[in-house]
Amino acid sequence: MNSLVVTREVQQNPRLEVGVILAFAAIYVLWGATFLAIRVAVLQIPPFFTAGCRFFVAGSLLFLFMRVRGEANPSRREWGNLAIIGICMFVLTYGPLFWAEQYVSSSITSIIEATLPITTLVLEVFVFRTQPVRWRQIGGVALGFSGVALLLVGNRDQHLAVLPCVVILACGISWSLGAVLSRRLRLPTSAPLSAGAQMMLGGAVLLGLSAATGELHPMPTIPLSAGLAMLYLIVGGSLVAYTAYTWLLKRFSATRVASHAYVNPIVAMALGYFLAGETITPRSIAASALVVFSVCLILTGVGSRQTR
Repeated sequence: MNSLVVTREVQQNPRLEVGVILAFAAIYVLWGATFLAIRVAVLQIPPFFTAGCRFFVAGSLLFLFMRVRGEANPSRREWGNLAIIGICMFVLTYGPLFWAEQYVSSSITSIIEATLPITTLVLEVFVFRTQPVRWRQIGGVALGFSGVALLLVGNRDQHLAVLPCVVILACGISWSLGAVLSRRLRLPTSAPLSAGAQMMLGGAVLLGLSAATGELHPMPTIPLSAGLAMLYLIVGGSLVAYTAYTWLLKRFSATRVASHAYVNPIVAMALGYFLAGETITPRSIAASALVVFSVCLILTGVGSRQTR
């Protein structure tokens, strides 16, 4: 369905228009708020356990829901590919990211994580060579990493923990690798079923990692605030927002839906400042502006199918 047909359908169907507004609000606000929820949770619960619970519970619910609706079980080959992507996008991405957010504020994390479309483009152009080199996009890459450098190098105002920040940036590379592989490997035709399986497998590995590193000895107690944060990550961040994302992809171009990459850092910074008392400096605002503008340059030149 092209954008003209979608626009006409939205104009003729007020309920669809309301649905579109709510769906965009979900991926803008709910995903933007996940950074603060992660921060609240990992300051009170072990990070691998938190990440594992989030993705195993959300993924299992989504996978079972799609199976009940009649979607076919993945083949053995598809299960293997789902496991590869699940390890890249959830184990190697969110395990280290949840650990790093013990030392880095949610607003700073959101700025660094906004580079996801940038690292994806680098992999597609220079590693897998699935896209031609375009100067506009190369300029966007340079601008985006300049924003990250501005944030990290010589920043005496916020006293950032450099190693966790580098880990967060590396997590983005792992997510981008999984996103690129997801377009090259054979997967089930149902996107929600695939996403549920990936989260479920990744969550299971994270829980195993939590047990192997001693996080479950003794079994951690979950304070109310951390429990509510985890519930939000499962329901709001993984189930509601992702469902809205896949629904929007059926009605609008991937580039338009990927506009959440512009908004999530702004939402995260605002929530971190007003709800958690996090510091926002002129340098962090400038770095965020550079990263967001670079993402605009990239996404207006190429579609993106990433999620958060």
